[in-house]
Amino acid sequence: MPSVPVLDQNGKAQGTMELSADVFGGPIRTALLHQSVVRELAAKRAGTHDTKGRSEVSGGGRKPWRQKGTGRARQGSIRATQWKGGGKPFGPTPRKYDKRMPVEMRRSALRSALAAKVAAGEVTVVEQLGVTEPKTKVLVSRLRDLGVTSGPTLLVVSEVAPALARAARNIPWLQLETPTHASAYQVLRNGRMIAERAAILTMQEALAK
Repeated sequence: MPSVPVLDQNGKAQGTMELSADVFGGPIRTALLHQSVVRELAAKRAGTHDTKGRSEVSGGGRKPWRQKGTGRARQGSIRATQWKGGGKPFGPTPRKYDKRMPVEMRRSALRSALAAKVAAGEVTVVEQLGVTEPKTKVLVSRLRDLGVTSGPTLLVVSEVAPALARAARNIPWLQLETPTHASAYQVLRNGRMIAERAAILTMQEALAK
């Protein structure tokens, strides 16, 4: 059964916490993790790219010269794709990049990501973060006590209080999330994962098979 170290809010060791083997100790399914990450990154794309085709650019209302007798190649419009200022052939148009993935596959991918994180020793549990002031300096000091000074870090708390959200928004390397909204991409992208005891228990209950 996997276990992770438990610290108090001052960074002092409080022992270890046993985790469910079904959630945090299962097989690491690389292909499923890849599919989950691709899906999440694709969903972040705006898909607003657009180019004008020959029917959308201005000009070109009449035939530039007659069909025959000039010695030049026949042309129907000066806004055809081969002309300077003409339309873009086969250019991108607005579209959605969303990819479908069943809920159980997403849950399984998150279990694999958590199992990889625990196996690498990159998960730490804190009894309670205890940050009640909306000050970045206070949160950075608390994270330093927990052994985190920089580098991509995922902080999972049971509830995102307004004061904590305000304190965390100025830390570029910190990502704040709740246990029911954390994704496999967030877990894999961040080098460290700090979770409150209540949050890790909520996550374990939600992902239990």
